[in-house]
Amino acid sequence: MLFQLVKLYARLCIKIYCRKIIINNPGYLKAKGPLLFAANHPNSFLDGVILTTLLEENLYSLARGDAFKKPWHKKILLWVHQLPVYRTSEGVENLGHNYTTFKACQDVFRNNGIVMIFSEGRCINEWHLRPLKKGTARLAISTWLKGIDLTVVPVGFNYSSFRNFGKNVFINFGEPLNQQLVLDHVSDGKQFFYFNEQLKNQLEVLVYEIDAADKEKLKETFYVNQPALKKILLAIPALAGFIIHAPLYFSVKTITKKYFDNDHFDSVVASLLMLAYLIYLPLLCIIVSFMCRWEAGVAGLIVIPFTAWACVQLKKQID
Repeated sequence: MLFQLVKLYARLCIKIYCRKIIINNPGYLKAKGPLLFAANHPNSFLDGVILTTLLEENLYSLARGDAFKKPWHKKILLWVHQLPVYRTSEGVENLGHNYTTFKACQDVFRNNGIVMIFSEGRCINEWHLRPLKKGTARLAISTWLKGIDLTVVPVGFNYSSFRNFGKNVFINFGEPLNQQLVLDHVSDGKQFFYFNEQLKNQLEVLVYEIDAADKEKLKETFYVNQPALKKILLAIPALAGFIIHAPLYFSVKTITKKYFDNDHFDSVVASLLMLAYLIYLPLLCIIVSFMCRWEAGVAGLIVIPFTAWACVQLKKQID
């Protein structure tokens, strides 16, 4: 129950942090398992957060194993349906733990659940598909060989920005991979090859290839037209939203830049804003109640987030 409340809150926050989320095949948002989403990984844990909030069913995501080192980190991550996956860079001695994670994933599949794995293996903020690792193939093939009728669907995440709020996000779902085309081959090497070939061929279409310096291509790809009337109606709320939320946003951005000025920046900013807003919004409403009436403070619980949403809708789309 508590997890569902957190998921609902995150869903509302994502609708403010992102201007528009465009999905090529919304039917997958109602999908049931056993299902494995094989995705690119351009924006750290924000990729998983966004898809988690969109799906009707719960989503389990594979996350880098070193994030699970501290017991309380591990407890929280497991509670929000994160499962550890280890890379060679995190210690060869830890690779054996991946079999435990694969077993946990297969238990999810047996219960008709959904898992997402990031097939590139690591996060880099770029509009480019990187070489695929073997982890996705290992998980899918081992699951098929256990007689579980797993569906594997490629997913491409594409963001208009990796450093600012108000981004447009394009999530592209591909077609299920052909299980038989993979299992027709006996050797592991050929099975991995044909699996990754299918996955790569689809992701190359689903993931946008754009040079970061090509602003025209970025605008052409990510710009979303908005009606003039909408801009007029939201102008005043948007200005109010900027004034009200600037102290929170720029404080969080400054702190994050100091400690996470890397490919995790955007995800950390979004997460800190979600957490801080649980304090910031009630505090503003209390101040409004003292300055005006208590009814105005209660109304602020809806009006203040609306001004934040309005500000996001009208801000510059391409950095």
